[in-house]
Amino acid sequence: MIFSSATVPVNPEGETPLTRAQVWAGLVLKARDARLFLPPNLCTRCAVIEERATHLVREASIAGDDLREIIAFEPEHKVTFFQAAGPREGAIVNELFEDEDGALFLRFYGLLALRDRAPGGPEEREEQARMEAETGYRSALLSTLRRTRALAAEGAL
Repeated sequence: MIFSSATVPVNPEGETPLTRAQVWAGLVLKARDARLFLPPNLCTRCAVIEERATHLVREASIAGDDLREIIAFEPEHKVTFFQAAGPREGAIVNELFEDEDGALFLRFYGLLALRDRAPGGPEEREEQARMEAETGYRSALLSTLRRTRALAAEGAL
């Protein structure tokens, strides 16, 4: 099994503050079209193929992997990406929360396995290392907040 977690402040000193509603709007946009939030050419296709009030299903090509994800929404709190098809199975969560002082944070956590690979094998260890690397999911959180801040400044949220 692969487990990874990262947490970043939404409003670090020196950055234009974002509200919970603005970050939520950014997370929903990211779920609908990852191309808007990932580095150029990392996501080459992203299409919503089903949509309901509580979730959507999307198909995407990210980092060369074809994926199908069921994405569940807990409004202004949590987005969960269930890996329905692709090289990984499990769930990835983006969660908004406030600490005891009322500061807003964005947390990623994921529990995954690689399909058709030995549990705990070299491929899973490599995936674990990739998720925790400097360019892993912590950087994805920071990138999401940067893009959300830019959209907010444009009045697009």
